[in-house]
Amino acid sequence: MTDVVTPPTSPVSRERSKEIKRLSVISTARQVRLLSRAELTELTGLSPATLTPLVRELIAEGYLIERGPGTSRAGRPRAMLEFNPRAELVAAVSLEPSRISCEIADSDGSVIAHRAVRLTGDIVETICRSVPELAGAGLPALRGVAIAAPGVSSGGTVRLAPSVGLVEGRQIGESVQRHLGVPVVVDNDVNLMAAGEHAAGAGSDVADLLLLHVADGIGAGLVLDGQVRRGAGGAAGEVGFLPLDPTDRGHDGIGPFEARWSENAVAERVVALAPGRRPDAPVAALVELARTDARAAAYLDEVLTAWSRLIVSCACVIDPGRVLLSGAATQLDDDAVARLQTLVDASAPAATEVRRAVLGDRAVLHGAVSHALAAAAAGTPQLLPTP
Repeated sequence: MTDVVTPPTSPVSRERSKEIKRLSVISTARQVRLLSRAELTELTGLSPATLTPLVRELIAEGYLIERGPGTSRAGRPRAMLEFNPRAELVAAVSLEPSRISCEIADSDGSVIAHRAVRLTGDIVETICRSVPELAGAGLPALRGVAIAAPGVSSGGTVRLAPSVGLVEGRQIGESVQRHLGVPVVVDNDVNLMAAGEHAAGAGSDVADLLLLHVADGIGAGLVLDGQVRRGAGGAAGEVGFLPLDPTDRGHDGIGPFEARWSENAVAERVVALAPGRRPDAPVAALVELARTDARAAAYLDEVLTAWSRLIVSCACVIDPGRVLLSGAATQLDDDAVARLQTLVDASAPAATEVRRAVLGDRAVLHGAVSHALAAAAAGTPQLLPTP
């Protein structure tokens, strides 16, 4: 009797295999934007027989738009396919003191709708209500949600975010994902800024960078080998907690370094030097005051020295190569940035370029878009930074 040999079962189901091929086509079209079916076949490695029904489905779903024939040096011009960025929408939600800001954007990062909502009730309930309302008729195209929190995020839980009332851990990601039914990314806001600058800003040409964000607190976002690094407990980049002396322990979620050298601290000193209303841009006001006031000039030197020590401390551990100044730190004029660079050059163990971030408030949006689309492309129920 002849033994019947049963071929091994593929570890990838037919449905999953199709989804992988589908995502390959979407990813390729998203990158190239306008291409022919022949080019799509070449770039994806899929056969025309496999590609044809996938393209037909993606056209019906609005991912691809059929355009007229393109130019051709020889033979008949080929019909072209164009990727439609509006087929993939993401929601970027920023937790801020007393409110949340929500934006709906397409896969290009173009904002379709924006709304700021006062935070009078529960954070999760407010997010779950605001995102569908803002998405409106585009809700079926929503592929993911990215939530930016000014604190430590790990596994969708946010802590050490006193400005939004989340000093103790609060699970946000899983609750929002369960309600909205799309992948949810919860990350530190500075991590998303770093991701945004790396994707579309002043760090788009490097694989490693550190973004130093100066605001009410001070935080850093770290990108190494093209990936945001969060650390074992999600606290990588919490440089505001750098101790200044052996007795420093931090207080109510505020670190000792940021208590002394944040935008708030600079604002208080500026008002003390020039009594009056708190300036809207404290660092810029200090730079201007330092031109004519010796005390302000001395204090500006102290600020630059403190920030340079922070940058050098980070460079000693991670050697980012490039440091981007974000938030209030971008208010430094060219001379002050050059002085900061000189201080860093004098102490850093390796070349460390200091320059301003360029995206401003849009950095979080670009980071959120890239994270949310990555979560959707992973094809898993959720993608939350975990220890």
